[in-house]
Amino acid sequence: MAEIKYTNCGMEQYTNTELIVREDILNKARELAELISTSNEVQFYQKAERQISNNDSIQTLISAIKKKQKEIVAFQSFENKKMVEKIEKEVDELQDQLDSIPIVSEFKQSQEDINYLLQLVMSVIRDSISEKINVEEGKAEASSSCSE
Repeated sequence: MAEIKYTNCGMEQYTNTELIVREDILNKARELAELISTSNEVQFYQKAERQISNNDSIQTLISAIKKKQKEIVAFQSFENKKMVEKIEKEVDELQDQLDSIPIVSEFKQSQEDINYLLQLVMSVIRDSISEKINVEEGKAEASSSCSE
């Protein structure tokens, strides 16, 4: 069993390599993750992802875009700007075709919705913690006194 070290003020002291997280915090985080994973946004994302992966025409377009992107990298290494520009236009056209498919645009929107949801959750957690501990952002003051 490791010896617990204390600061002069009686607080437990940890090294940078130690990570102490209370089990109840981890359980709440898992519970929150479960709630998020069952949200409408995530459910729609998963449904759209399945539809996209099972659609041959969409998969053909995605493969063509990936192939063209590899060609761009190859021509960039040869410093052939004219071919790079030509292939970039082809990629843009393929991407426009892909984006014009309703399920693809809905899938992209669902990705944005999930990102927004996660950012909102993180903001609420950050703001709630900040209110409780009253910390100014970007400033930390060291104190040699335990009375503060």
